[in-house]
Amino acid sequence: MRLLREAVLVAGKDLRIEARSRVVFAQVLPFGGIVLVLFAFALDPDRGLLPRVAPGLFWIAVLLASLLAVSRAFAIEADNGARDGLRLSGIDPAAIFLGKTAAVVVELLALEVVLGAGVVILYDVRVTGGPALLLASLAATTGLAATGSVYGVLAAGLRARETLVPLLVLPFVAPVMLGGTRAFEAALGGVTSEAWPWVELLGVFALMATTIGVLVFGPLLEES
Repeated sequence: MRLLREAVLVAGKDLRIEARSRVVFAQVLPFGGIVLVLFAFALDPDRGLLPRVAPGLFWIAVLLASLLAVSRAFAIEADNGARDGLRLSGIDPAAIFLGKTAAVVVELLALEVVLGAGVVILYDVRVTGGPALLLASLAATTGLAATGSVYGVLAAGLRARETLVPLLVLPFVAPVMLGGTRAFEAALGGVTSEAWPWVELLGVFALMATTIGVLVFGPLLEES
């Protein structure tokens, strides 16, 4: 229970900072929207293609937005010795990891709602298979946030962290991109039964990424 309470405290801290600064929604959300609009313009000559590629484009936009959100989650503690204060606070490093991951998940889910509405409007997509879409989004977002948090703290103490985080994260989130895209394709195509195996894959990846993060975050935080 103590681990959970500390994780909630860390998540609340990060979310309050973002609520006051509004950096994520002022920068990350427009960035994701621009990505969707650019793809819509690029594929506009063939309107029949847009609904078919919408799942992949949606997850590309989410992935790029998640990189910015993760970088922001660790950049807020780069000044004024805030990271040292976090290390010396007595909070379990596993709770710090879970709290930061949870905060990123909340931010990304909120972004996904807006980006999903943009996909429906711009790409003429009919929404079907709601439960599969929701569970796939939750599992994929958790996997992205957990993986990003691990590599975010790894690069936090480095000057080139803004460029290192994408280089570190992108190779390891291929299962999320594949699973998220395939699950959305099946659900939006009306074949929900084919979406569930991909949802299970996303759930396994999210569990593995979270477990690894809980185990390694403490040593990585001490070295950052």
